[in-house]
Amino acid sequence: MTAKMYAHFKNLSRSAYLPVLTFITFLLLWQGLVETNLFPRAYLPPPLEVAVALLYLTGSGLLLEHIGASLWRFIWGYGLAAAAGIPLGLLLGRTNKAREAVGPLIQILRPISPIAWIPLAILWFGTGNNAAIFIIFLASFFIILLSAAASLNQVEKNLLDMARNFGAKEKDLLLKVILPAAYPQILLGLQVALGAAWIHLVAGEMIAVQSGLGFLIIDSRNLLRYDSVIAAMLVIGLLGLFINWFIKKAGDTAARKWGFSYAAPESESKVAGDKQSILFGEK
Repeated sequence: MTAKMYAHFKNLSRSAYLPVLTFITFLLLWQGLVETNLFPRAYLPPPLEVAVALLYLTGSGLLLEHIGASLWRFIWGYGLAAAAGIPLGLLLGRTNKAREAVGPLIQILRPISPIAWIPLAILWFGTGNNAAIFIIFLASFFIILLSAAASLNQVEKNLLDMARNFGAKEKDLLLKVILPAAYPQILLGLQVALGAAWIHLVAGEMIAVQSGLGFLIIDSRNLLRYDSVIAAMLVIGLLGLFINWFIKKAGDTAARKWGFSYAAPESESKVAGDKQSILFGEK
């Protein structure tokens, strides 16, 4: 047991060596920029001042309050996008008529930045949670929708034919053939959408609401507290890293529990190509 623990600790130390070295180098470069006066200290606070600001925000309870507000909006917006995007994407991928009907409309709406919708979101929902949730929904919905649609390219036609020959019903095809084959690309789409949703959450909070990490950045800037601005930025990055890790672990756990063989698509460029082809009927 001791030998196994030692081997595990040794492997963990090796894997952490480069990231820790990179982080220390980053801090030294940051401190060097401050010391050489390339940026005024008021505009680029040193790491120690940012750490003090982070401790203050944590101790006062402000940071947890803003994190809670951001996570609440994120869960709603991202969750609604996944709940709508996955089934609609599978329907889009399975039905030629649906693909022909809505494909061009999706191609028009998809490139519009969610930030461009902020004026209309405020007009429709007012300043508050609903406007921010709408922006998060838009940021992730099309990515999830198109990934789910393109995921059906991973389903081999001979498997569907074989299952039908053995008398499989549509429900069995969906649960035992289509979903296991499509799952890796759906999960990849969820991960990509997560990053987009988290980025636009912060952007939406800077304009549409009075709480959350995005609002904390704007409020700190108005008070000329750039140490708090950078502290909030670091928290945003760390939370994004944790949420991405959590989604991946949850996806891997679900794959093992349901007996799905998980193998990610070759690359994101392939995924992007699949998204384009599914809209124009290329199977």
